[in-house]
Amino acid sequence: MEILHLLLSGFATALQPDNLLMAAIGAFVGTLVGALPGLGPTSAIAILLPLTAVLSPTKAIIMLAGIYYGAMYGGSSSAILLGIPGDAAAVATCLDGHPMAKQGRGGPALGIAAVSSFFAGTMGVVALVFFGPMFADQALKFGPPEYFALMLLALTVVIGLGGASISKALAMGFLGYLLSLIGLGTMTNMPRLAFGYAPLWGGLDVISVVIGLFAISEVLNGIEEKKVAISMGNIGSVFPTRNDLRKSAIPTVRGGLLGFFMGLLPGVSAAITTFLAYDLEKKCSKTPERFGQGAIEGVAAPESANNATSSAGFITLFALGIPASPPLAVLLGGLMIYGLTPGPMLFQQNPDFVWAVIASMFIGNIVCLVLNLPLVGLWAKLTQVPFGILAPIILLISIVGTYTIRNDMLDVLVALIFGILGYFLKKFHWPLVPLIICFILGPMLEKSLLQSFAMAFENPFIFFQRPISLSLIVATGVFLIISIILRRRTNSRIASSGLEEI
Repeated sequence: MEILHLLLSGFATALQPDNLLMAAIGAFVGTLVGALPGLGPTSAIAILLPLTAVLSPTKAIIMLAGIYYGAMYGGSSSAILLGIPGDAAAVATCLDGHPMAKQGRGGPALGIAAVSSFFAGTMGVVALVFFGPMFADQALKFGPPEYFALMLLALTVVIGLGGASISKALAMGFLGYLLSLIGLGTMTNMPRLAFGYAPLWGGLDVISVVIGLFAISEVLNGIEEKKVAISMGNIGSVFPTRNDLRKSAIPTVRGGLLGFFMGLLPGVSAAITTFLAYDLEKKCSKTPERFGQGAIEGVAAPESANNATSSAGFITLFALGIPASPPLAVLLGGLMIYGLTPGPMLFQQNPDFVWAVIASMFIGNIVCLVLNLPLVGLWAKLTQVPFGILAPIILLISIVGTYTIRNDMLDVLVALIFGILGYFLKKFHWPLVPLIICFILGPMLEKSLLQSFAMAFENPFIFFQRPISLSLIVATGVFLIISIILRRRTNSRIASSGLEEI
């Protein structure tokens, strides 16, 4: 009953006109970004993060969360209509969605994608209501050793989201940790890696790093690739037939359940669960030969898994402080900027904020469904916007937004440097997500390690003498193995599809 009371109080906050507007704007912008090939929620959140500095933390995170799950909805547009998956999570949808579009049934494919996404997203938020506080309550027993073990568990995401090469992922994670050391020491307050340059004593601003790596680098890549508008065929009616709904019902439920429970595992992203859901449907089907030829089940299952995984990611983010995907890694940085530390104490210290955001996600899912069904023609036309129009707008917003955080040109310079660095890293297929995750989690890992040694008089076995920390360390090893196996299987599937590895 207490949870329902908290949820109702969250709805009271989320339904306030200004918060309702933020949820609607976030869902709209996210759907727009998801519909544009080459852009994604990570870049969108990075670009808009500094602009939310004028908002309260609740309004800002409601809007940024809306961008995230809105992009999960909109990402199916370019995959289905153009055969161009905006990110790795949309690759599985592309396998049957685009053949449907070629057959003149792009509309029903988009309709089923929207309905499946709505069901799975709502199911995931309902689970967040009940699972989130439970995770947080258990985590209240944590001390420094448990937090250190939890940070190790969080760093398994580096393997899960680090691309095809584990060695590159580890190298980028180490670089991110080194960059996090710039500034005053966590426990000593002495300058580190500042090379005598006083402005660096405050460390690198996370917004500058994020905008450079994910926004400015995207502009540079787009300019080099000379992205242009792409033509597409007839969409057809957006409303699926009764037969389409019947065929899609069970795959939607099955994909949603699989995506949600797999999404609770650190490092298991939507790019992985969508392929698992697609494989599951193909194995369960009596006519598996239809898959790849325009089977509507092949659209419903991965889209359902995609959104369920995204919703499950908020449980681990809010309750444990573990970002399960690149957009959530950027959102983690946003929470830290607003002085909100995700983890066990978030539900206790900021309940009004947490429940308002959760309630807004119910509202945002309805907004996304409304946007995706009637406005599908608009999203289809937006997939043809030339990148030459988008690039200068993105670059201007990025630079202005970076400067306004601390009114310091050094932050702009840092963003430009990381933009160039991100461009070359993407060009040579070095993953960016491990760098940003370790940059954010590095100081927390260091602080909990030093506190653990201090309380144990430098006895390293303290981590194995406490049941919770020992369990988390064992779980870290298990999840590392799972992440490596799933990563290799997913990359093998993507490679067989003729697309770039994640």
